[in-house]
Amino acid sequence: MILVTGATGSIGRYLVRRLQQEQAPFKALVRDETKGRTLGCDFVVGDLDDADSIAAALKGVDRLFLNAAGAQPVSGEQPMIRQQKTAIDAARAAGVSEIVKISVWHAHEGGRLAEGAHWQIEQHLKASTPNWSLLQPSGFMQNFITGAGAFTDDGKLVGAYGDSAVSYIDCHDIAACAAVLLTGSPGTGESYVLTGPEALTQAQIAEKLSAATGRTVDYVSLSPDQLAAALKAQGLPPQFADDVAVLSEEVASGSLATTTSAVLDLTGRAPRTFDEFLADNREALRSGPVPSDG
Repeated sequence: MILVTGATGSIGRYLVRRLQQEQAPFKALVRDETKGRTLGCDFVVGDLDDADSIAAALKGVDRLFLNAAGAQPVSGEQPMIRQQKTAIDAARAAGVSEIVKISVWHAHEGGRLAEGAHWQIEQHLKASTPNWSLLQPSGFMQNFITGAGAFTDDGKLVGAYGDSAVSYIDCHDIAACAAVLLTGSPGTGESYVLTGPEALTQAQIAEKLSAATGRTVDYVSLSPDQLAAALKAQGLPPQFADDVAVLSEEVASGSLATTTSAVLDLTGRAPRTFDEFLADNREALRSGPVPSDG
């Protein structure tokens, strides 16, 4: 039995669908019962901030898909560290034999925001069980639907990546890789950097969004300092804004421009292109956070 955390998120929804197609035994962990019903699968209500609810959800489970919210604009330790350590400890106590965790590319000691937080969680996972797998994806294509990709009120794409490219990956492919690991032989401590098949600049992304939505989407390139100032003006904590700017500067230096063969190696098929993603999500893009003309 597999327990899927983050089941209503960008990756989790695709994973639920994939496990249903494969008729794999699983249940989803959700915080909101109403959202759980929309998944069309067995689910339990729980919260990674509630250790007792996680322990209850893990009854009868032997494999755990560990995914949760990303970095938050808070002071002190990122909440994900406590939350995911709680899940790992509960899984060990419940006798779970394998954990597949979503991390981030370039997770490392002392890293800003998610990079540092995921590194700490990774170390805790590795010390807890020999049967683990880490999926470390590049940027999500879905960010351009959910709003994590930044847009101005008049529909311009904003970023501080300059002319550097990013090997964006469709969350559908991340879920496919997770399904392979969760339904196959137990992991023995492998990390997989997941990317799409190509690296695109933000200007190229803007052109493709324009073609897909039928309206002009311009790209506004900011310096890291300008980005930090804009985030602070929106009311985000200064340290959080500065950390985001530093991470953007790393991307601008090419940190997410490489492509890998991991999706093909795990699933037997090439990852989706950005054009394929756009074709599959045309209506969502047209009605999503990118404002329409006028």
